[in-house]
Amino acid sequence: MNDIQFSNCVQACMTCALACSNCASACLKEEDLEMMRECIQRCLDCADLCQLCARMTQKQSPFMQQICELCAKACDYCVEECGHHEDEHCQQCAAACRRCAEECRKMAA
Repeated sequence: MNDIQFSNCVQACMTCALACSNCASACLKEEDLEMMRECIQRCLDCADLCQLCARMTQKQSPFMQQICELCAKACDYCVEECGHHEDEHCQQCAAACRRCAEECRKMAA
């Protein structure tokens, strides 16, 4: 594992966590909250896993590979929902999740 890949994964995870948190907060302000319920839940779950992944990767935990794999799955799950919404915050979240999933898969390989 080289340092460039390592820092790219941590950076992607933290960027994704922030994008997911921002998306969830913005969704909470939508008029049709019921329609956004699934998006909010997926974003919150993804943000938590991204933060955990960044911390575990940063300290090179022996569980890093499994956490990175799980984080990539959570990101894919979030993209599946956010990608269906036209809101800018959802589209930004989906883009951050795609990049994070890609970087996590590199780390897990």
